[in-house]
Amino acid sequence: MRGCQRGWLSVFLVALAAMATARADWPHWRGDGGNGVSLTAKPPVTFGPERNLRWKAEIPGRGSSSPVVVGDRVFVTTAVPVEGEAGKFDFRLLCLDRETGREVWSRSCVKAVPHEGTHETNGFASASPCTDGERVYAHFGSRGLHCFTVAGEHLWSRDFGDMTVRNGFGEGSSPTLAGDAILVPWDHEGPSMLFAVDARTGKTVWETPRDEPTCWATPLVVTDAGGTTQVVMNGEHAARGYDLATGRELWRCGGQTQRPCASAVAADGKAFIGSGFRGSFFGAFDLAGRGDLKGGVHVLWTKQAGTPDVASPLLSGGRLFYYKEKSGLLTCVDATTGVAFYDTVRVPGVARTYASPVAAAGHVFLTDRSGRITVIEDGSTLNVVAENDVGEGVDATPALDRDSLLVRGERHLFRFVQP
Repeated sequence: MRGCQRGWLSVFLVALAAMATARADWPHWRGDGGNGVSLTAKPPVTFGPERNLRWKAEIPGRGSSSPVVVGDRVFVTTAVPVEGEAGKFDFRLLCLDRETGREVWSRSCVKAVPHEGTHETNGFASASPCTDGERVYAHFGSRGLHCFTVAGEHLWSRDFGDMTVRNGFGEGSSPTLAGDAILVPWDHEGPSMLFAVDARTGKTVWETPRDEPTCWATPLVVTDAGGTTQVVMNGEHAARGYDLATGRELWRCGGQTQRPCASAVAADGKAFIGSGFRGSFFGAFDLAGRGDLKGGVHVLWTKQAGTPDVASPLLSGGRLFYYKEKSGLLTCVDATTGVAFYDTVRVPGVARTYASPVAAAGHVFLTDRSGRITVIEDGSTLNVVAENDVGEGVDATPALDRDSLLVRGERHLFRFVQP
């Protein structure tokens, strides 16, 4: 593990302080705070191909990465088969005009034949991009991390090597921006790592080994009550928190299930982490804890049933929303106590889930793999507001931005607007 230099740390702390203000953009696949919530957006609750659609743009190739938004630009990644070259893909970052949906620019990050396959429901562009408003980062795992200006100028690329993913299921963890650092998760069947690289240069700031097999979760950055900024990560062997400044492990707690996918959420000095494949676990952790937390006072509550698998939980208004496994059975619990407001309830129109729930303006948006999106009240009682259908399959988590809901389907990117 490499310590970061003092100059970089000073710049980072200034940048991190600037992140505290709520933004109107959606710069990361889970929104500005990482919890799946927009504090400013007012998207429509009823929408579809014939209703409240501002535009739809065809996206070439295949990908289940989510769109991100900053200002008048929307960014999305994809993997496009190269004509005449069997097995080769062109890994691309696309920039669309938010108002019209027209392509502003498209950049090829790399052309390559993937060294291993992927699950039939996964493609080769599953990691979502992220942006700080000046630069945008496209991550393709074994095909590298690529940095561009929002105007499309290539700044740098970084190759971390090749992953060996469990059962050939394919890659998918997204990077996370934290000030002038970009955090790159690298859990696989080989040597696993968590990297922090300088967002301006791509050079390593620190790297921390992780005794973890394949994990598809994305890092979450949060500050604990003592003022330490942590990187919270899920893992099969343990959930963990790391010091963002140095990469040093601060705490861990075992109990998770196999091949976790769901990312953590956090608020008020507590992190909430779960998994639901071949077992069930969901826990609330006091981020002030240090060392091994298992069985101690810093494990605030746990759940052993009905926990999420692929989709990450949503934390909004002191309530946690999550599905059971990959089903549409929804649970809502009090984040403070873990007591359920309702438990594994069937939601109309939602049966198979990959996309994570998102929330804005008093509503929660629940996405089925078929492309049906059900809207419920963001409250402690399950009240269905609307049932919608975008007309094609959806595995990507939607983005919430100002008056808009942006949905990346199998073939198109849709922008639905509040009338």
